[in-house]
Amino acid sequence: MALLLCLGMTVALARGCLHCHYNFSEKFSFYRHHVNLKSWWVGDIPVSGALLTDWSQDTMKELHLAIPAEITQEKLEQVARIVYQKMDQLYQGKMYFPGYFPSELRAIFREQVHLIQNAIIESRIDCQRHCGIFQYQTISCNNCTDSHVVCFGYNCESSEQWEAAVQGLLSYISDWHKQDTNMSLVSPNFTCLEPQHLANLTLEKASECLTQH
Repeated sequence: MALLLCLGMTVALARGCLHCHYNFSEKFSFYRHHVNLKSWWVGDIPVSGALLTDWSQDTMKELHLAIPAEITQEKLEQVARIVYQKMDQLYQGKMYFPGYFPSELRAIFREQVHLIQNAIIESRIDCQRHCGIFQYQTISCNNCTDSHVVCFGYNCESSEQWEAAVQGLLSYISDWHKQDTNMSLVSPNFTCLEPQHLANLTLEKASECLTQH
């Protein structure tokens, strides 16, 4: 079992993780401009065009993540490679019978959503392989800028490592509170951070416990 504390994060309106890939604009511009060549039925064209135009916005609506949408560059590349490959294959075909093309677009869209969800969550779970405060670089899907995630893992192999990890956590939260509220955390004894209490520990509970001492 591992504890994952995502520290100091806020949720904002996002544009869509794939939108942050360097090749997104070129790829989806091509897809939109060639959509009228992919179906025998004229009704498929506006439907497919809307799917492509709203791809990023709809992605964020469907993610349903309880954590901010921040993805590593490596995982973004993996998602983009899979999505572009499937889209390119779809566009290589001739005109499709009515309803097929938008249906395939929706299938690729849903798979993309799942890939992004898994990519973001897997990076957070990987924190359990560390002991104490850990930071990794990401891309914020809110505005496609470089960002980072700070988290706390308690995969510690000794009591000495655990003590150092807890002290690191205290220092981090103390600095965080000083920046936000000028609040000082001074007590060295925090039973809420002992191993037996960590299974259900959240940042809010930890913060509340710390500020009560």
